[in-house]
Amino acid sequence: MATASVAFKSREDHRKQIELEEARKAGLAPAEVDEDGKEINPHIPQYMSSAPWYLNSEKPSLKHQRKWKSDPNYTKSWYDRGAKIFQAEKYRKGACQNCGAITHKAKECTDRPRKIGAKYTNKNIAADEKIESFELDYDGKRDRWNGYDPSTYHRVIDLYEAKEDARKKYLKEQQLKKLEEKNNNENGDEVTSDGEEDDDDLKVDEAKVDESRQMDFAKVEKRVRTTGGGSTGTVRNLRIREDTAKYLLNLDVNSAHYDPKTRSMREDPLPDADPNDKFYLGDNQYRNSGQALEFKQLNIHSWEAFDKGQDMHMQAAPSQAELLYKNFQVAKDKLKSQTKDTIMEKYGNAATGDEIPMELLLGQSERQVEYDRAGRIIKGQEVILPKSKYEEDVHVNNHTSVWGSWWKDHQWGYKCCQQTIRNSYCTGAAGIEAAEAALDLMKANIARKEATEESPKKVEEKRMATWGTDIPEDLELNEEALANALKKEDHSRREEKDERKRKYNVKYTNDVTPEEMEAYRMKRVHHEDPMKDFLG
Repeated sequence: MATASVAFKSREDHRKQIELEEARKAGLAPAEVDEDGKEINPHIPQYMSSAPWYLNSEKPSLKHQRKWKSDPNYTKSWYDRGAKIFQAEKYRKGACQNCGAITHKAKECTDRPRKIGAKYTNKNIAADEKIESFELDYDGKRDRWNGYDPSTYHRVIDLYEAKEDARKKYLKEQQLKKLEEKNNNENGDEVTSDGEEDDDDLKVDEAKVDESRQMDFAKVEKRVRTTGGGSTGTVRNLRIREDTAKYLLNLDVNSAHYDPKTRSMREDPLPDADPNDKFYLGDNQYRNSGQALEFKQLNIHSWEAFDKGQDMHMQAAPSQAELLYKNFQVAKDKLKSQTKDTIMEKYGNAATGDEIPMELLLGQSERQVEYDRAGRIIKGQEVILPKSKYEEDVHVNNHTSVWGSWWKDHQWGYKCCQQTIRNSYCTGAAGIEAAEAALDLMKANIARKEATEESPKKVEEKRMATWGTDIPEDLELNEEALANALKKEDHSRREEKDERKRKYNVKYTNDVTPEEMEAYRMKRVHHEDPMKDFLG
């Protein structure tokens, strides 16, 4: 392998170069050395071993593989802030009409707008700003500290030092104040322990970490929203590492589902365990309690108010929505209290009213009542039974009992007179005797009629012939009546077939003559007759 790419004048030069390299390999020719006197290894390319591009730019290198030409226009300087270059005494044409500087226009002026501009007053002409333009390289454009002046950091240091001095001064004043109170107190020995405790409270542990820093013990800076990078966000892991992970509380595959992407477990992993022994009840428990529930109610109120026509939006104006919700809660509580006061004013409050007498609470009283053997009151006041809102003991039409005090033969009535008519006049015991006498008389008449009544046999035989299935031999039929009955039967059958001709007012009678029964028997269809399809 050649040490370097060299353009030979002829093929003979190329052959000599190859022979020289072979002689050097065999040790017959001296080795080639570089400018520093070091031996050059012919098996390694020289631009890779002895002359890297970042050490020596005069030797062959890999500059051709990168943009190695440096642009002389690139600079690392920054703007000279607040620098002025010229102070004019009169207004110049084309300058700012407000302040008089020629480096910008009135639209770009950052000074306070004057009532009368410098163009018309020629007074207080502002100095011209120093305008610079830089062409930064790749690193200069992305340098976040480009143009930063380190000397300005002393302001931050001075601010913290002033805070520390003020804190020490305050602690010293408090200690002096405690010492004065201790000396002025006569019983100084009794309050020694309290004073020492106060002194210990005033001491500040310099090694103690600030509370805000302690809260950030699990703060993790990571890139979010993109796989390769993006906006930087703060992710706080509120679980202490010594605690058991939520997905390890219950290893049953059919238990609460755990989503590893969002690190959420909505259901309770241990629903049957004792609530006092559990420290994690599922994400739904936190969503339905505390401030999360209040925020949910605020959202619901915002939606309902927007549906009712109120200009309210939780995401667009959250402060307005919260204020309106608070006003709504105040109005709602006020309305509830007014309703409660109205009800208490009308009906009273048994809970906060006068105390109930002890005799009513225990169901006892000192009232003495004496009764005889029959249960009648001999001495004392009779017990008054409470009455309902309905009328009681009100009798009408001279009755002595109420309606419904008597029941007989599925009918209600009055017990005093045993009448079943509601608006009847009471007849008393005489009415009961008259009703019983009338009932006895009616029964006697029915029995006498049944004894004297004779049943004709001829009529019974005709009824059997009319409604039975057997025709007696001595049955006599009128031919004319039979013809009329046949016509009437045909007419009725035609009416049954055509429902449109059926009359609204139907005349029905139970009286059937033997001729009509014979006509029905002649016209009816005999289903057992094999020739019934050929009839008619």
